[in-house]
Amino acid sequence: MLQVGLSLPRSPGGAAGGLPTAEPAEGDNTGTGQEMYGSSPVTVVITSEADTWDIDASSCLGCGQFVDWDRMPDPEQQAHIPRDILSKAPKELKKLAREGYWAASRALRAQVYQQLIQQVACRLVTPDALVYRDVASRLFGKLSVSSHPLPEFLEGCSMPTYCLNLEGVTALKKILICVGNLFPDITYSPVLPSLVALLLHYSEDEAQCFENISRLIASNAPHTSYIDQSFLAHQASCMTFGDLANKHCPAAHKLIASTSENVFEVYSEWLSWLFHYLPFNYAIRVFDVYLLEGQKVLYRIALALLKQYRLSVASAEPEGTDIKADLQAFVQNIAEHVTVDKLLERAFGIRLFSRKEIWLLQMANRKALMERGITMVQSRQSFHLAVDMQNFSSSIVTAQEMRIIWSWIPERFSLFPPLLLFSTSEDGCSLQRFYTCCEGYEPTVLLIKTTEGEVCGAFLSSDWSERKKNGATSGFFGTGECFVFTVRPETERYEWVFIKKPELAKAVPRSRQRSPSPSPASLLSSSPDGRGTSSNRLTVPTPQRKGRLSPFLAIRHFLLPSKTASMFMSGSREGIIIGGGGGQALSLDANLLWGRTEHCETFDNPPLCQENFKVQLLEVWGFQNA
Repeated sequence: MLQVGLSLPRSPGGAAGGLPTAEPAEGDNTGTGQEMYGSSPVTVVITSEADTWDIDASSCLGCGQFVDWDRMPDPEQQAHIPRDILSKAPKELKKLAREGYWAASRALRAQVYQQLIQQVACRLVTPDALVYRDVASRLFGKLSVSSHPLPEFLEGCSMPTYCLNLEGVTALKKILICVGNLFPDITYSPVLPSLVALLLHYSEDEAQCFENISRLIASNAPHTSYIDQSFLAHQASCMTFGDLANKHCPAAHKLIASTSENVFEVYSEWLSWLFHYLPFNYAIRVFDVYLLEGQKVLYRIALALLKQYRLSVASAEPEGTDIKADLQAFVQNIAEHVTVDKLLERAFGIRLFSRKEIWLLQMANRKALMERGITMVQSRQSFHLAVDMQNFSSSIVTAQEMRIIWSWIPERFSLFPPLLLFSTSEDGCSLQRFYTCCEGYEPTVLLIKTTEGEVCGAFLSSDWSERKKNGATSGFFGTGECFVFTVRPETERYEWVFIKKPELAKAVPRSRQRSPSPSPASLLSSSPDGRGTSSNRLTVPTPQRKGRLSPFLAIRHFLLPSKTASMFMSGSREGIIIGGGGGQALSLDANLLWGRTEHCETFDNPPLCQENFKVQLLEVWGFQNA
C-alpha cells in the first residue's frame, strides 16, 4: 500500500518566537536548495508505509515561530495599534481590511484573525485547541517520527507553503492530518492546505491554528460558506464562478471561449489563482477580506484578475495560446501588472448580486451536477463534463456558432447536450405546435433565420407552460437569466439590464413580495407600426412550491424601478414576445412567419436584425436531461 506524505528533515532547535530585529538584505537567500520561495508548492511525494517523516511534537508558543523571515516579501513594521480597533463595527472593519490597514503590523493581523474567526457562527460541536492537543498526542505521540499519510481528500492537490520554515511545513502537515481525522466528511478540499498555511504565519501554535481552521470548516452561517468540502461543492463553486465571469467579464470570457476547447476546465482553476499562484503579499491581503466577507469576496477578486488578464493580452484572439497556463503565469507575475491595492479596488468596484442570490445559483449548479452523477462522497471527477459539439447539426447555425452560444448560457445547463425540440422545416409554422413541442423543457434556446440571412435568437430561462398560470390573461414570466443575441452578421449578446447595474435593483425583504408583471396583451395587438401601449392590468405570480429552491435572479427577489424591467417572455394564441418596455426585443405572430425587433428596456438591446422581418427558419433547442 502506498501512502502520500512529505519527507522532511527535523527542524534543528526550533525558530525564535519574536519578531526579527533587522531587515534582510535584498535578494538574500540563506535557505537550502530544498527550501522554496513565495507561493511555490512543496512537492507531494509518494512514500511507502515503511517510510517516515520527522516531527517535533511540542508546539512552542510565540507568533512567528513557523515563519522563515528571509522569505517574507516585506519586513514587518511596528505600527501604532489603536486600542479600540478590535471593537469596531463589522462595516468599519471591512473598510479597514480592504484598505490594508493591518498589513503593516503582524501583531495586529494576528489579533484580528483570532477575533474574527472566534466570531464565526459554527456548529455546536466543533473541535478546538484542546481536542487538537489530545488527538495530536494520540496520533504522533512523543516520538519525532511518524508514518501517517496526508488525508485522502488532498490526493492530487498542491500544497503551497508561502513563507513557512521547515517547522511550519511540518506543522501544516500535522494539522491537515488531524483535520482529516476529526472531519471524516471532507472528501475533497484543494484550497484547505493554502488556508492552513496562511493561518500558520499568524498563529501562536499549531493548536490555535487548528481551532481557527476548524471554525471555518464548521461554519453554519446562512447563505455563507468558507471552505468547500466535497468535489460536488467545489465543482459547483467553479461553475458559479464561470457564470459570474460570463456576465461580468464578457471580453475575457469571449477570449477564453474562442481559444479553449473546455472553458469549464479554465474556470476550475479560479481558487488556485487566489490561493496558489498569487504571491504571498497578495494572497494574505485576499485572506484579510475573505475572513470578514466570506466566499463572495473571492469571486470578486478572481473576476478582477480575469479582467486584468484580458487587458494584458495584446491581441484579441491569440492563436495557439494555452489559456490555462497563460493565466497561471499571469497571476504568478501579477506584480508586473497591478498593485495589490489597485487589484482590490477594482475587485470591489464589480457589482455582484446579493450573497443569497449567489447562493441560489450555487445550489442550482449543485443540482445540475448531481443530475450528471456527481455525488457528495465522490472525491474526484470520473468523466468529462464538457459537451461535444462535433455531432451537432442545425439548419440555422454552424457548430462553431452554437459553441459560442453555448458559452453564453449558464454553466449548469451547458453540462447537457443540445436537443432539437422544434423546427419550422420539420414541424411547420404553427404556434400551437411550437408550444406542444417546447412545453416541459426549461430552459430553451430560440434561433431565428430571416429571409435576409440574418440570424438572431434568445435564451429563455422558463418553461413555456408558465404562460398558462395566468389564466385568460397573458403575462410576462421568466427570470433575469434570459438574454437575447445576434449571430449574423455580428455576434453579440444582450443580457438583462440589471446584470451590469445590479445596484439599481435592490433586494426585496423577506416580508415583501414583488410587484406582479404587466400584461403584454396590448403589445400583441399593437398598432401596425408595432408600438402599442402597455396594459395596466397586472397578473399575480404563482407561489413557489414548498421545498423548492427559488430560481436564481427570480424577479420577486428584487425591488425594480419600473415594471418594464422584468418583461422577459410571454406567449398567447396571438404570438410570442421576448423583452419589453418601449418596444419588444423580439415578437412573432401566430403563424411564426412575421416578426419585429426593437430596442427594449428589459435588455437594453438595439434591433437584432431588420426591424420588420420575415422568418425563413425557426428552431428551438432544449437540453437533454435538464
